[in-house]
Amino acid sequence: MSDNSINKEKDQHNELNAVISITKEQIGTTEVITTFISPGGREVKVTGDVDEAMALALEAEVVEVDEETNARILRKTDLYLMPVFCFLYAVQFMDKTTNSYAAIMGLKTDLHMVGNQYSWVGSAFYLGYLFFELPASYCLQRFPLAKATAAFIVIWAITLMLHATPNYAGFIFLRVALGGFESAVTPAMVILTSQWYKKEEQFFRTAIWFSFNGFGIIFGSSIAYGISIHSENWSIEGWKVLFIITGLLTMVVGIVFLVHVPDNPSKAWFLTQEEKILVLNRIRTNNQGFGNKHFKMYQLKETLTDYRTWLYFTFAFLTNIPNGGLTNFGSILLSQDFNYGKLDALLMGMPSGAVELVGCILFGFSVKFIKHRLAIALFSIVISLMASCLLAFCDYDKKAKLTGYYLSSLAPVGMICCLSCFSSNVAGHTKKVTTNAIYLIGYCTGNIVGPQTFKENQAPHYSSAKIAMVACYSIALVNLSMIYFSYWRDNRIRDKLEAERIANGGPAFFMENQEFADLTDFENPNFRYAL
Repeated sequence: MSDNSINKEKDQHNELNAVISITKEQIGTTEVITTFISPGGREVKVTGDVDEAMALALEAEVVEVDEETNARILRKTDLYLMPVFCFLYAVQFMDKTTNSYAAIMGLKTDLHMVGNQYSWVGSAFYLGYLFFELPASYCLQRFPLAKATAAFIVIWAITLMLHATPNYAGFIFLRVALGGFESAVTPAMVILTSQWYKKEEQFFRTAIWFSFNGFGIIFGSSIAYGISIHSENWSIEGWKVLFIITGLLTMVVGIVFLVHVPDNPSKAWFLTQEEKILVLNRIRTNNQGFGNKHFKMYQLKETLTDYRTWLYFTFAFLTNIPNGGLTNFGSILLSQDFNYGKLDALLMGMPSGAVELVGCILFGFSVKFIKHRLAIALFSIVISLMASCLLAFCDYDKKAKLTGYYLSSLAPVGMICCLSCFSSNVAGHTKKVTTNAIYLIGYCTGNIVGPQTFKENQAPHYSSAKIAMVACYSIALVNLSMIYFSYWRDNRIRDKLEAERIANGGPAFFMENQEFADLTDFENPNFRYAL
């Protein structure tokens, strides 16, 4: 930092030892309470348009939460919230992959699909996801979080049951609609995780609820298998029964979410007032709060000019080309490429769910020993690259190829890392919501492209799709390394600037409850990125 910047900051903060405070009367106003210089040398104005947590913070005494109390609050949070989070993520993944099971249960034949029409079944879901991602994210910011999420869940449950349609055009329309309504679930889960958990806890919790994608695979395959072996007992086609049953299960989860999950910790029915304050004090170190209902244009501009936003977008695009292919063609590969019968293909799909369920949790738990989550994610991408090579180049060895198919289920660890980075490393509520939305647009785009790499004329081996997986994971490995290095470098720069400022007699930035001022990570001098 230059001498001029230091002097400017010194002039702005001549009350070095004073405490800058926000009052209840100032909350929600546009009144400028204080200004300071960001780590990038930009003047930042703090107004009364702050985080929702500020109102509770003004009533609470800042206290150090001891280890025993911290563990008690964490256990209670896990007990009341994690089961619902986990089962929500299980049904959302089961719902989006139900068409893969339906494909070998007669869906393609009954709807007279030819050529690459089934590929568009997979892509259609993500087209809806893509077009509705930004509006869904805006709804989650503008309206009560848990209630808005529950509304999306109930509507997509109804949409899923309507998939028992008699024609291809109607089915494609419903896939687009389903993608649109499901687009809210991941950004909602990221925000909820950031509200309740400390930075160092978020990677493991994200890994737990995300890993239940694997449970969704096991559960969905089990339902499809049970329907298939009793197909003669149904008055309608088995694949239609599959969509109706999974839709009803999702409806139940949506209702439970509505009555059980609070919009933020200050409204938690299962916490006492004292415990709400303890949750608030627990998450102070995140330098973030519960959220802000106002869309802030300057934070949108900051998101679009933050190069890491586009690194995340590219990573999402690359890693979800393989995901989109395997999500929609997994059962078909097992049936055609691995030569399993219809029932055996449904059974053989279950181990991939078990690998994801157990593997993602173990990778998440390893953060207790390997403190850098990005290092863990890099290792998982290396495994995914090896798995795609086994799948692509080991046609002569069925066991090796099957090993590659199952190990590819560990690829979501990279996405888990990114989602946890959004909850811990992207501050400013509008910036967090927008970064998450842009990442998920990349996720959608990759999942749209993925099924198109499976060409009908290359069945049953689909060689170009497998080679595309190898290429995507290779580039993604470099991409994630760049994100890792950027966080490490920026932390060093911030530490150096703070040391220089103090050495030159400049003040350290301090404001009461500044963690809840809805500052972005670029604005807050005290913010450090979790690696």
